[in-house]
Amino acid sequence: MTPAGRFAPSPSADLHIGNLRTAVLAWLFARSTGRRFLMRVEDLDDRTDTDIAERQLADLAALGLDWDGPATRQTAHPERYAAVVDELSRRGLVFECFCSRKDIASAPRAPHAPQGAYPGTCRDLTDAERAARRQQTGRPPALRLRTEVTELTVHDVLHGDFTGLVDDFVVRRGDGVPAYNLAVVVDDAATGVDQVVRGDDLLSSSPRQAYLARLLGHQAPQYAHVPLVLNDEGARLAKRDGAVTLAEIGVDTALRQIAASLDHTADTVEGMLAEFDPQRLPRSPWIYRPARPQP
Repeated sequence: MTPAGRFAPSPSADLHIGNLRTAVLAWLFARSTGRRFLMRVEDLDDRTDTDIAERQLADLAALGLDWDGPATRQTAHPERYAAVVDELSRRGLVFECFCSRKDIASAPRAPHAPQGAYPGTCRDLTDAERAARRQQTGRPPALRLRTEVTELTVHDVLHGDFTGLVDDFVVRRGDGVPAYNLAVVVDDAATGVDQVVRGDDLLSSSPRQAYLARLLGHQAPQYAHVPLVLNDEGARLAKRDGAVTLAEIGVDTALRQIAASLDHTADTVEGMLAEFDPQRLPRSPWIYRPARPQP
Protein backbone atom coordinates (compact mmCIF):
# COMPACT_ATOMS: atom_id res chain seq x y z
CA MET A 1 0.00 0.00 0.00
CA THR A 2 1.41 3.37 -1.04
CA PRO A 3 2.16 5.56 2.01
CA ALA A 4 -0.28 8.36 2.70
CA GLY A 5 -0.91 11.51 4.64
CA ARG A 6 -4.38 12.64 5.62
CA PHE A 7 -6.65 15.35 6.91
CA ALA A 8 -9.39 14.25 9.27
CA PRO A 9 -11.92 16.95 10.18
CA SER A 10 -14.73 16.39 12.66
CA PRO A 11 -17.99 17.76 11.20
CA SER A 12 -19.23 19.52 14.31
CA ALA A 13 -18.84 23.05 12.89
CA ASP A 14 -17.76 24.76 9.69
CA LEU A 15 -14.00 24.84 9.19
CA HIS A 16 -12.36 28.11 10.23
CA ILE A 17 -9.21 29.61 8.79
CA GLY A 18 -7.05 27.70 11.28
CA ASN A 19 -8.54 24.36 10.24
CA LEU A 20 -8.16 25.30 6.57
CA ARG A 21 -4.51 26.23 7.09
CA THR A 22 -3.81 22.89 8.78
CA ALA A 23 -5.52 21.09 5.87
CA VAL A 24 -3.33 22.95 3.39
CA LEU A 25 -0.24 22.00 5.39
CA ALA A 26 -1.27 18.35 5.56
CA TRP A 27 -1.72 18.38 1.78
CA LEU A 28 1.64 20.09 1.25
CA PHE A 29 3.46 17.61 3.48
CA ALA A 30 1.90 14.64 1.70
CA ARG A 31 2.26 15.87 -1.88
CA SER A 32 5.83 17.12 -1.36
CA THR A 33 6.89 13.64 -0.23
CA GLY A 34 5.10 11.68 -2.96
CA ARG A 35 2.44 10.32 -0.64
CA ARG A 36 -1.22 9.80 -1.33
CA PHE A 37 -3.48 12.31 0.41
CA LEU A 38 -6.59 10.94 2.09
CA MET A 39 -9.66 12.67 3.49
CA ARG A 40 -11.35 11.11 6.51
CA VAL A 41 -14.49 12.47 8.13
CA GLU A 42 -14.27 11.75 11.86
CA ASP A 43 -17.99 11.48 12.57
CA LEU A 44 -18.19 9.02 15.48
CA ASP A 45 -19.22 11.73 17.91
CA ASP A 46 -22.97 12.33 18.14
CA ARG A 47 -22.39 16.09 17.82
CA THR A 48 -21.37 15.72 14.18
CA ASP A 49 -23.61 16.57 11.24
CA THR A 50 -23.74 15.23 7.68
CA ASP A 51 -24.56 18.62 6.14
CA ILE A 52 -21.59 20.19 7.90
CA ALA A 53 -19.35 17.40 6.60
CA GLU A 54 -20.41 18.16 3.04
CA ARG A 55 -19.70 21.88 3.52
CA GLN A 56 -16.28 21.09 4.95
CA LEU A 57 -15.36 18.94 1.95
CA ALA A 58 -16.65 21.61 -0.44
CA ASP A 59 -14.55 24.28 1.29
CA LEU A 60 -11.41 22.16 1.08
CA ALA A 61 -11.99 21.48 -2.61
CA ALA A 62 -12.60 25.20 -3.21
CA LEU A 63 -9.10 25.92 -1.87
CA GLY A 64 -7.68 23.63 -4.55
CA LEU A 65 -7.01 20.61 -2.37
CA ASP A 66 -7.54 17.19 -3.91
CA TRP A 67 -7.46 13.77 -2.33
CA ASP A 68 -6.96 10.23 -3.54
CA GLY A 69 -10.18 8.27 -3.61
CA PRO A 70 -13.47 9.32 -2.03
CA ALA A 71 -13.58 10.82 1.44
CA THR A 72 -14.24 8.11 4.02
CA ARG A 73 -16.37 8.27 7.16
CA GLN A 74 -15.58 6.58 10.44
CA THR A 75 -19.21 5.58 10.93
CA ALA A 76 -18.90 3.35 7.85
CA HIS A 77 -16.42 1.04 9.60
CA PRO A 78 -17.76 -0.01 13.03
CA GLU A 79 -16.45 -3.54 12.55
CA ARG A 80 -12.91 -2.18 12.16
CA TYR A 81 -12.87 -0.79 15.69
CA ALA A 82 -14.82 -3.65 17.24
CA ALA A 83 -12.28 -6.16 15.92
CA VAL A 84 -9.40 -4.32 17.54
CA VAL A 85 -11.22 -3.93 20.87
CA ASP A 86 -11.97 -7.67 20.78
CA GLU A 87 -8.31 -8.42 20.08
CA LEU A 88 -7.16 -6.25 22.97
CA SER A 89 -9.72 -7.94 25.23
CA ARG A 90 -8.56 -11.43 24.23
CA ARG A 91 -5.00 -10.40 25.08
CA GLY A 92 -6.10 -9.19 28.51
CA LEU A 93 -5.09 -5.63 27.68
CA VAL A 94 -8.31 -3.81 28.59
CA PHE A 95 -10.29 -3.39 31.78
CA GLU A 96 -13.68 -1.95 32.65
CA CYS A 97 -13.70 1.54 34.14
CA PHE A 98 -16.71 3.01 35.94
CA CYS A 99 -15.12 6.36 36.77
CA SER A 100 -16.69 9.66 35.79
CA ARG A 101 -14.51 12.65 34.97
CA LYS A 102 -15.31 14.01 38.42
CA ASP A 103 -14.19 10.73 40.01
CA ILE A 104 -10.88 10.88 38.17
CA ALA A 105 -10.26 14.54 39.01
CA SER A 106 -10.86 13.96 42.73
CA ALA A 107 -9.08 10.60 43.09
CA PRO A 108 -5.94 10.44 45.24
CA ARG A 109 -2.71 9.99 43.33
CA ALA A 110 0.65 8.58 44.20
CA PRO A 111 3.46 11.09 44.81
CA HIS A 112 5.15 12.16 41.58
CA ALA A 113 2.30 10.73 39.45
CA PRO A 114 2.21 12.44 36.05
CA GLN A 115 -0.20 15.35 35.84
CA GLY A 116 -3.49 14.29 34.29
CA ALA A 117 -2.76 10.58 34.44
CA TYR A 118 -5.55 8.11 35.10
CA PRO A 119 -5.13 7.13 38.79
CA GLY A 120 -5.77 3.41 38.26
CA THR A 121 -8.99 3.31 40.27
CA CYS A 122 -10.59 0.42 38.35
CA ARG A 123 -7.45 -1.28 37.02
CA ASP A 124 -7.26 -4.12 39.56
CA LEU A 125 -10.86 -4.54 40.73
CA THR A 126 -12.00 -8.05 41.57
CA ASP A 127 -15.04 -9.56 39.86
CA ALA A 128 -17.11 -8.79 42.95
CA GLU A 129 -15.87 -5.21 43.08
CA ARG A 130 -16.68 -4.70 39.41
CA ALA A 131 -20.19 -6.03 39.92
CA ALA A 132 -20.66 -3.68 42.86
CA ARG A 133 -19.40 -0.68 40.89
CA ARG A 134 -21.70 -1.56 37.98
CA GLN A 135 -24.70 -1.66 40.30
CA GLN A 136 -23.62 1.48 42.12
CA THR A 137 -23.10 3.65 39.03
CA GLY A 138 -25.97 2.27 36.96
CA ARG A 139 -24.10 2.97 33.72
CA PRO A 140 -22.09 0.78 31.34
CA PRO A 141 -18.33 0.97 31.84
CA ALA A 142 -15.76 2.39 29.49
CA LEU A 143 -12.87 0.18 28.45
CA ARG A 144 -9.35 1.34 29.23
CA LEU A 145 -6.08 0.04 27.84
CA ARG A 146 -3.89 -1.67 30.42
CA THR A 147 -0.56 -0.01 29.63
CA GLU A 148 2.86 -1.08 30.83
CA VAL A 149 4.68 2.25 30.56
CA THR A 150 3.96 5.71 31.93
CA GLU A 151 5.54 7.74 29.13
CA LEU A 152 6.88 7.38 25.63
CA THR A 153 9.06 9.50 23.35
CA VAL A 154 7.98 10.19 19.79
CA HIS A 155 9.76 12.21 17.13
CA ASP A 156 8.04 15.16 15.50
CA VAL A 157 9.28 16.87 12.33
CA LEU A 158 8.75 20.33 13.84
CA HIS A 159 9.16 19.71 17.58
CA GLY A 160 11.92 17.11 17.63
CA ASP A 161 11.74 14.43 20.33
CA PHE A 162 8.69 14.75 22.55
CA THR A 163 8.15 12.68 25.68
CA GLY A 164 4.57 12.47 26.88
CA LEU A 165 2.17 10.63 29.13
CA VAL A 166 0.96 7.11 28.40
CA ASP A 167 -1.61 6.17 31.02
CA ASP A 168 -4.46 3.64 30.99
CA PHE A 169 -6.42 5.61 28.39
CA VAL A 170 -9.95 4.91 27.16
CA VAL A 171 -10.31 2.83 23.99
CA ARG A 172 -14.10 2.47 24.06
CA ARG A 173 -16.46 4.88 25.76
CA GLY A 174 -19.26 3.79 28.06
CA ASP A 175 -21.80 4.38 25.28
CA GLY A 176 -19.96 1.89 23.08
CA VAL A 177 -18.37 4.47 20.77
CA PRO A 178 -14.68 3.89 19.96
CA ALA A 179 -12.51 6.51 21.64
CA TYR A 180 -10.53 9.01 19.58
CA ASN A 181 -7.14 7.55 20.48
CA LEU A 182 -8.17 4.10 19.28
CA ALA A 183 -10.09 5.16 16.17
CA VAL A 184 -7.33 7.28 14.66
CA VAL A 185 -4.70 4.57 15.17
CA VAL A 186 -6.91 1.89 13.65
CA ASP A 187 -7.95 4.06 10.70
CA ASP A 188 -4.42 5.20 9.92
CA ALA A 189 -3.11 1.63 9.95
CA ALA A 190 -5.99 0.35 7.80
CA THR A 191 -5.48 2.98 5.11
CA GLY A 192 -1.69 3.14 4.95
CA VAL A 193 -1.32 6.53 6.63
CA ASP A 194 2.27 6.90 7.80
CA GLN A 195 2.33 10.71 8.07
CA VAL A 196 0.13 12.63 10.49
CA VAL A 197 0.00 16.42 10.18
CA ARG A 198 -2.31 18.23 12.60
CA GLY A 199 -2.47 21.08 15.12
CA ASP A 200 0.09 21.09 17.90
CA ASP A 201 -2.67 20.97 20.52
CA LEU A 202 -2.74 17.25 19.72
CA LEU A 203 0.98 16.67 20.24
CA SER A 204 0.36 15.34 23.75
CA SER A 205 -1.89 12.59 22.29
CA SER A 206 0.89 11.21 20.12
CA PRO A 207 2.70 9.07 22.73
CA ARG A 208 -0.54 7.26 23.60
CA GLN A 209 -1.34 6.67 19.95
CA ALA A 210 2.20 5.55 19.11
CA TYR A 211 2.10 3.13 22.04
CA LEU A 212 -1.18 1.60 20.85
CA ALA A 213 0.08 1.38 17.27
CA ARG A 214 3.13 -0.59 18.38
CA LEU A 215 0.98 -2.80 20.60
CA LEU A 216 -1.08 -3.68 17.52
CA GLY A 217 2.01 -4.40 15.45
CA HIS A 218 2.06 -1.16 13.45
CA GLN A 219 4.85 1.36 13.08
CA ALA A 220 4.05 4.78 14.50
CA PRO A 221 3.56 7.40 11.77
CA GLN A 222 5.77 10.38 11.10
CA TYR A 223 4.32 13.26 13.10
CA ALA A 224 4.27 16.96 12.24
CA HIS A 225 2.29 19.09 14.68
CA VAL A 226 1.86 22.55 13.25
CA PRO A 227 1.29 25.76 15.25
CA LEU A 228 -2.27 26.78 15.92
CA VAL A 229 -4.02 29.89 14.68
CA LEU A 230 -5.03 32.22 17.52
CA ASN A 231 -6.95 35.45 17.94
CA ASP A 232 -5.54 38.73 19.28
CA GLU A 233 -6.01 37.53 22.87
CA GLY A 234 -3.97 34.40 22.23
CA ALA A 235 -7.02 32.12 22.38
CA ARG A 236 -8.29 29.69 19.77
CA LEU A 237 -10.37 31.16 16.99
CA ALA A 238 -14.15 31.21 17.44
CA LYS A 239 -17.11 32.68 15.61
CA ARG A 240 -16.97 35.75 17.84
CA ASP A 241 -13.60 36.64 16.29
CA GLY A 242 -15.32 37.83 13.13
CA ALA A 243 -14.85 36.49 9.61
CA VAL A 244 -13.19 33.13 10.17
CA THR A 245 -14.94 30.66 7.82
CA LEU A 246 -14.34 30.37 4.10
CA ALA A 247 -17.86 31.59 3.30
CA GLU A 248 -17.10 34.78 5.22
CA ILE A 249 -13.53 35.32 4.05
CA GLY A 250 -13.69 34.24 0.43
CA VAL A 251 -11.43 31.74 -1.31
CA ASP A 252 -8.90 34.19 -2.77
CA THR A 253 -8.47 36.11 0.48
CA ALA A 254 -8.15 32.91 2.51
CA LEU A 255 -5.45 31.56 0.20
CA ARG A 256 -3.51 34.82 0.37
CA GLN A 257 -3.73 34.86 4.16
CA ILE A 258 -2.65 31.23 4.49
CA ALA A 259 0.25 31.73 2.08
CA ALA A 260 1.43 34.83 3.94
CA SER A 261 1.23 33.01 7.28
CA LEU A 262 3.58 30.34 5.88
CA ASP A 263 5.97 32.94 4.40
CA HIS A 264 5.06 31.76 0.89
CA THR A 265 4.77 34.09 -2.07
CA ALA A 266 2.37 31.94 -4.11
CA ASP A 267 -1.35 32.27 -3.45
CA THR A 268 -2.50 28.89 -4.83
CA VAL A 269 -1.88 25.52 -3.22
CA GLU A 270 -0.03 24.32 -6.31
CA GLY A 271 2.18 27.38 -6.13
CA MET A 272 2.79 26.83 -2.42
CA LEU A 273 3.80 23.24 -3.16
CA ALA A 274 6.56 24.46 -5.47
CA GLU A 275 8.18 26.45 -2.65
CA PHE A 276 7.25 24.26 0.32
CA ASP A 277 10.01 23.44 2.81
CA PRO A 278 8.99 22.05 6.23
CA GLN A 279 12.15 23.37 7.86
CA ARG A 280 11.23 26.94 6.91
CA LEU A 281 7.76 26.84 8.42
CA PRO A 282 7.04 29.32 11.22
CA ARG A 283 7.22 27.66 14.63
CA SER A 284 5.05 30.14 16.53
CA PRO A 285 1.25 30.48 16.40
CA TRP A 286 -0.29 32.61 13.68
CA ILE A 287 -2.23 35.50 15.19
CA TYR A 288 -5.19 35.90 12.87
CA ARG A 289 -6.82 39.23 12.21
CA PRO A 290 -9.85 39.12 9.90
CA ALA A 291 -9.36 40.96 6.65
CA ARG A 292 -11.65 43.86 5.83
CA PRO A 293 -14.36 42.91 3.31
CA GLN A 294 -13.49 43.81 -0.27
CA PRO A 295 -15.53 46.78 -1.63
